[in-house]
Amino acid sequence: MRRSIAAYVLGLLILAAAAAPMLSQHQPDDLDLASRRAAPSSEHWFGTDELGRDLFARVLHGARVSLAVGLLAATVAGSIGLVIGGTAALAGGAVDAALMRATDAMLAVPRLLLLMIAGAVLSPSVVLLIVLVGAVGWMETARVVRAEILTLRQRAFVEAARAAGASLPRLLTRHLLANAAGPLLVAITLAVGRSILLESTLSFFGVGVQPPAASWGNMLYQAQTTLSTEPWLAFFPGLFIFATTLSVNALGDRFADSQRRA
Repeated sequence: MRRSIAAYVLGLLILAAAAAPMLSQHQPDDLDLASRRAAPSSEHWFGTDELGRDLFARVLHGARVSLAVGLLAATVAGSIGLVIGGTAALAGGAVDAALMRATDAMLAVPRLLLLMIAGAVLSPSVVLLIVLVGAVGWMETARVVRAEILTLRQRAFVEAARAAGASLPRLLTRHLLANAAGPLLVAITLAVGRSILLESTLSFFGVGVQPPAASWGNMLYQAQTTLSTEPWLAFFPGLFIFATTLSVNALGDRFADSQRRA
C-alpha cells in the first residue's frame, strides 16, 4: 500500500469511528428480529446479524473499541519499553543484564497464549484489555530504545552536556530521548498494528471484548458458524481489520525509511 494512501485510509477510519452515531441511521444494539441475517441492502449497507442488528453500525462502533485498544495499548507498551530500555542503557552493568534477560524471557513466552489465559481468568473490560495487551508488547520497544541510547551516549553532544553539568533526567529527556524519538515512533507505530490484531484474536476466541459491546474481533467470533450462509457477517469486520493493520504497518515502514535516509 502506498504510504500516502495508508495515511488517508487510517485517517478516514479514525474519523468514521469518531462520527459513528452520525454516519449510521441505526444503533449498534437495536434488535430487529424481522430483519435477521438480512443481506447488504440500501436499508442495511453491511447487512444484519442473527439478532437483526445493523452490521454497518456495529462495525463503526466496533472501530472505536479496536482502534482504542490498538492506539492506547501501543502507548502503554511504548511507555514501558521506554522506561526499561532507557534504564538498561543508562545503568549498564548488572542492571542492564538483568533487564535484558527479563526482556528475552518475555519474548520467549507466546504472548497470545499468555493473554488468552489472563482473559479467561479476568474477563477483561476494554480498559483492562488495553493494559494487558500493552503489558505484553513492550519488549521490541525496549530493545530499540536501549540500542539507540547506547549509540547516542557516545556522541559528542552528550559528552558536552555531561561536561556542562547536565543532570541525568535532563540528559535523558533533552538529549537522548529527543534524538531517539524517530526509532521510538517507528516501534510504537508498528505496535499499534500488533495490538489491533491481538485484540481481534482474543475477541475472536471469546476472551476479549465481551458482547453486547461490539469489536471487530467479537463480530468475527459470532460470524464463524455462518460463514457459508451469511459471509458478509465476517467479511466486513475482517476487511476493516485488514485495512487498518495494513495502513498502520505501511506508515511504520514510512517512518523507518525516513529514519534510514536521515
